[in-house]
Amino acid sequence: MKQFIAQLTKGIYRKDIPKFYQELVDYLIEIKALKGKKELKLSSDYVVGTIDINSKGVGFLTPHTGKKDLLVEPEDLNGASKGDFVIAKRVFSRNSRPKAKVIILLQKAFETIVAYLSYEPNPVLRNIKTEQKIETNIKQKQLKKLPLNAVFKLDAYTNEIIEVLGVLDDAKVDEKISLALYNKKEEFSKEAIREAESFGDFLDKSLYNREDLTHLDFCTIDPVTAKDHDDAIYFDVENKILYVAIADVSEYVYLNGAIDKEAVNRGFSIYFPHKSIPMLPRALSENMCSLKENEDRLALIFKITFDDKNNIIKEELLEGIINSKRKYSYETIDMFLANKGNKDLIDEQILTWLLPLYELTIHLKNERIENGLEFFSDEIKMELDENGKLKQVKVESETPSHGLIEDCMLLANKAAAKMIDFGIFRVHNVPKKKDINALLNDLLPFGIDVKLEEDIIKTFKNIQAQAKDLGIKKYIDKMIIKTQQQAKYEAFNNGHFALGFDRYTHFTSPIRRYSDLTLHRLLKSIIHNNKKFEKFILRNIESLVVKISELEREAMKVEWDFYDRKFARWANDNIGKVVNAVVIDTKSPPIAKIEDEIIGARIFLKKDNVSLLEKIKVEIKKVSIATTKIKGEKIE
Repeated sequence: MKQFIAQLTKGIYRKDIPKFYQELVDYLIEIKALKGKKELKLSSDYVVGTIDINSKGVGFLTPHTGKKDLLVEPEDLNGASKGDFVIAKRVFSRNSRPKAKVIILLQKAFETIVAYLSYEPNPVLRNIKTEQKIETNIKQKQLKKLPLNAVFKLDAYTNEIIEVLGVLDDAKVDEKISLALYNKKEEFSKEAIREAESFGDFLDKSLYNREDLTHLDFCTIDPVTAKDHDDAIYFDVENKILYVAIADVSEYVYLNGAIDKEAVNRGFSIYFPHKSIPMLPRALSENMCSLKENEDRLALIFKITFDDKNNIIKEELLEGIINSKRKYSYETIDMFLANKGNKDLIDEQILTWLLPLYELTIHLKNERIENGLEFFSDEIKMELDENGKLKQVKVESETPSHGLIEDCMLLANKAAAKMIDFGIFRVHNVPKKKDINALLNDLLPFGIDVKLEEDIIKTFKNIQAQAKDLGIKKYIDKMIIKTQQQAKYEAFNNGHFALGFDRYTHFTSPIRRYSDLTLHRLLKSIIHNNKKFEKFILRNIESLVVKISELEREAMKVEWDFYDRKFARWANDNIGKVVNAVVIDTKSPPIAKIEDEIIGARIFLKKDNVSLLEKIKVEIKKVSIATTKIKGEKIE
């Protein structure tokens, strides 16, 4: 829906209107919200945006164009709720702030609602996120047959039960809840599975007229649990040529085919600690598209040539076939880089080029961070027991092997961005000055006093330098990140602020990101000079990038929700326990993050007498398994 409405605001030809939306278009024409003959465009009197509602029931419409909010009086909401996507008509008044009236509810904030059954004493359905009561047509007699805390997936428009997910007391229901909240699914359609399986289990390279690079000693470097290998690398030391090979997913996923229709609605793979929910059927994501060890695979390969001073002098995109000689984990490569670990003949052969490449990437990184930012990054990794409960949490920091792969991927992404002027870019806009000034004020209590420079990157680096001296850089980095705007996909290039790149895109993960798959199709149309296909891909690209950006945020929220559910179950089993924590937010209620045997869980505090980044002891007082909220009290 949002993708189509974005097209309407920019203009859409009548012949391009999908039949599914024709009734909506006819109504908008009738009320004169759409203007034009051959090309229809939303009138300037109408605004498309998202509704927010305050505690008094007053609405605020945030236009999707990024312009100022419009006030929506309660009687003008027309049934819209917080987060709903609407079309509103401007209400002009000389004596008050700009207002609007909701005309059409286009899309609920969530297509589905997750609810659980409570007995109070009669059976009641409550929203699992807000605990608000949900009115439903289901008869009391039917509900009484179900167990306490039964969990349901409901249609957000009708409140009818779509699926019974399980029981809240069972930890294994958490993944179903997290997926259902954002209307995600694990299963693929039969058509998509049949299409994926039709490509078989192995590649016959004689069937393809491509550059054969199977003789080169490519390798993959990924997390030890990875099953989908998007990228492989090889470095020709003598000629100083880096090969970055990326799985050629577009060769298998046809535009508008059965797999593609599912992939464009998933947008991204979702990763839980114990499993993944892939964007593509596993027959592709874990087999034919994955750059598996000792298997011939189709790839799009950037061939990047350096001079003796490590400057890039040539970038070439190839359609090729590779054969990865080793599947490495980050841990194994870190051992090799530290001159440790057992090695066989293949390892020794690969290290003849991997070690020189590592030295090159160190140089590239040092050069890169002169113009961009580098943040302290640690990633929480959960381990679950056989019952789906939290067993332990580990913090994984970036290591040399991560840095090696990251800089190779950045080079490929930058090279891809140079090939397009319009299409799909990864954009990170410059932070707003008001947000930077607010950050500078928040830092003063820590003894960090920095002036706002014209060069904002320099401002942030000055902050980081002082924070490092005070031993609080990892916390201050998170504050800097919060100050920045969210990275997103756009059809036009606008640079990447944090990386310090003039042009940037995502090329290296087509198995798990639809953005990269779209870019692959575009690049292949360019190198084959297929103007007709290029035009077809670009026809609706502006609305597509909006959709992909939204799907990215949804995928992240699914993962965060799952983690919160595991933390809540652990806290519920540890009520009364005193833990070490650090205050990360002082707004009411203040929030602290546990830094103890379990790391990363948020605790909402009862009292306000805390300071930002203060290290405190907190007693776990109360937990809601449904909403995932953990409440605690600071121990003086």
